[in-house]
Parts: sequence; C-alpha cells; structure tokens
Amino acid sequence: MGASAKENKGWRANKWIRAAVPALLLHCSIGTVYCWSIFSQEIADYIGFSKGATEWAFSFAIFFLGMSAAFLGNIVEKDIHKSSLIATICFAAGMAGTGFFIYYGGSHRGNILALIGIYVCYGFIMGVGLGTGYLSPVKTLMLWFKDRKGLATGLAVAGFGAAKAIASPIMQAMLDNLGEGGIYKMFWILAVVYFVMMFVGHLLLKKPDDWHEPQSKEAKQSIMSVIKTKPIANYVGIWLMFYINITCGLALISQEKMIIKCIGLASFAGILSTVSAIFNAGGRLGFSAWADTMKDRNTVYKIIFILSIAFTALVMITGGIKNGEGNTLLIILVLGLIFVVNAGYGGGFSNVPTLLSDHYGMGSISAIHGITLSAWGFAGLTGNQMANWIVQHFGQEVESHGVMVNPTGYQCVLYATIVLYVIALLLSLFLVKPSGKAAK
Repeated sequence: MGASAKENKGWRANKWIRAAVPALLLHCSIGTVYCWSIFSQEIADYIGFSKGATEWAFSFAIFFLGMSAAFLGNIVEKDIHKSSLIATICFAAGMAGTGFFIYYGGSHRGNILALIGIYVCYGFIMGVGLGTGYLSPVKTLMLWFKDRKGLATGLAVAGFGAAKAIASPIMQAMLDNLGEGGIYKMFWILAVVYFVMMFVGHLLLKKPDDWHEPQSKEAKQSIMSVIKTKPIANYVGIWLMFYINITCGLALISQEKMIIKCIGLASFAGILSTVSAIFNAGGRLGFSAWADTMKDRNTVYKIIFILSIAFTALVMITGGIKNGEGNTLLIILVLGLIFVVNAGYGGGFSNVPTLLSDHYGMGSISAIHGITLSAWGFAGLTGNQMANWIVQHFGQEVESHGVMVNPTGYQCVLYATIVLYVIALLLSLFLVKPSGKAAK
C-alpha cells in the first residue's frame, strides 16, 4: 500500500513538473506579445515613424504565429523538445533583434531599414517562436491530465492571457526607469529573462512514459484523412467560429483603451486594462474547466457567443459608448461588454485543442491544432485593421477631458462584431456536430 501511494505521489509530481510548470513557463513568456500597446507609441516616437506604421509589427506577429503553427505542427507532433527549443531561440532572438532595430532607428530616425527590421524580428522571427511555443505543451498537458483535459489546457493558455497583466506594469516601470533608450534596453533585458524561462520549460517538458503514438501515425496517415473521419463541414465550422471569435475579440480589445477614455474613465484606464486581462485569463481557465463537465464541449462556444451577442446588443441599443460618461448604468454595461468579450476571447482559445481532440482523437492533435491556429493568424490581420478602418471612416473625433476620441466610430465597431457573433453562433449550432467525446 505504501509503495502504491509513493508511486501515485511520484506520478502526480511528474504531471505538474513535466507538463503544467513548463507550459506556464513557455506561455507566460510568449504571451507578452499582447503587451504591444504598452510600448508601441514609444517605439514609433523613438524611430520616427507613425504609430500606424509600427502597428503592423504586431499584426505580423499574430499572422506568423498562426502560419508557423500550421506549417510546423508536424514537428511539434514528432518532437516537442525540438519544437520547444525552436520556440525558445526564435522568441528570444526576435526580441533581442527588435531591441537592436529600435536602437538603430533611434540613431537613424525615419530610416525604413529600422521599421523593416522590427517587422522581421517582432513579426516573423518572434512569430515563429510564438506558434511553436504555443503548440508545444498543449498535447503533453492533455496526455498527463486525461480526465481534465480542459482544465489542463486552460491552465497553460491562461498563462498566455495572464502574461499581459503580469508583464505590463513591469515593462512600464522599466520604460520609466531605464532612462534614455529605455525602450531598446527593455527588449534586450527581457530577451535574456524570457530565454532562461523558456529554456527551463524546454528542459522540463516531457510526454508520459506510457504514451505511444497510435498506429495510424506510424502508417503516416495524413492530417486531411484524419479530418475527413468527420464531415469536412464540421472542421470548417470549427475553424470559422474560432476565426470569428478572435476577429471580434481583437476588434474590441484594440479599441478598449479609447472606449474606456470615452466613457470618462481615463484615469482608470491602466487598472481596467489589467482587469480585462484577468478576465481574458479567467475565461481561458474557467470556460475550459466548465467544458470538461459538458457532454458536448461545443456547448461552451454557444454560451460564449450568446453572452457576447447579448452584451453587444445592450450597448448598441443604449448607445452606451456615446452616452456612457456620467451614467453609472451605461458605464457598467460598457465595462461588462469589455470583460465578457475578453473572457470569451480567452475561452475560445483554451477550448479549441480539447474540442478538436474530442472530434478527431489525440493521435494527430498537435498538427490539427496547428492548422486550426492559422485562423488566429488571419484574424491577426483582420481584427485590428477592421476596427481601425471603421473608426477612421465613421463618426468624428471630439475632445473629452483633453483626449481625442470617436464615440460614434467605436459604437459602429459593435455593428460589425454583432453580425459576426451571430454568424459564429449559427455555425456552432448547425455546422459543428456534437462529438459526444467519443474520440479520446
């Protein structure tokens, strides 16, 4: 009995040390890509370009995250140590390279080489690190936590979401205290810190000893043939509702700070941004853990879309963004919308790998998950840009407490997102069939 208890204790220690801890080390590092808004204006000012020009670096990072996950998913499937090492090197090198080109841009203001260098380093090189780093621990977690796959993946993906809340005040403090050139010095320091964190995660990450890849993998069954074990419309529905959820989330989150200022809470913008990041992380963990208790994991997406539609509709009907300043009820509605969308955005991410495993099994989950993350890449190009285009072409800027805002423009963004959320709900209802969790 004592030996059995000791063996069980060792197994429990292993699943945390070999899966949960390395996943958090990897995801808490790469998740800082969402801190871009903290320093994007500083980069633009330092290298002598507009904020709009530098914003493309973030869009490229998300695009190449999705594309690298799609094209390198098979490497993750075959060797998580190789993929996690690629992630570590690319993410740290991309961050250090971004720092170098910011430094170069400060000495050669307005030089296009500095801007292109930031696009390549922050967008492409870091993007590859993001995609491989995001994928590497996911299958391992689901293998170690077989009975609570949603909780396990939610824990790691919550680390990705929480990274912004953790790192934002640290980055702001560094920018405030590193003096002249603090922006590029910050990147160099963080490149070293994140390399160490991710390298430790890389060393610890390990699949369970009793896991053997299915025979179908050994027979080199193609990913498409695995997907075709269900009607192809089923996978298309999953991809599209994932894409729409990210697009809508990015559209609102990219305008979040200005919306907060628009309703008269400019002095609380920093605090509320941290709270929304906590909702983002909480949605990743809460929705995925909740989905573990459901017969059909797709039900959680229906809940996410219904909540998003309801809060968006309420703010649209009441004109909450335009009329919110000084009205406590409307302020609560607008903040509720921001928090619900953040939670649903995070929950959409954490439930994708487990939803896919329920439909298609564990054998090729890293590769299938990687292909599905291409939706994230395309949403990275469309979400922010769609919202920016709407704000630029609808309404007009007015001054509010010394800040230029466009209440009508932000309100118009909601007309686009509610239509997309309704489409996503219809996809979830009619195209994605119940899995019954048959493929475990």
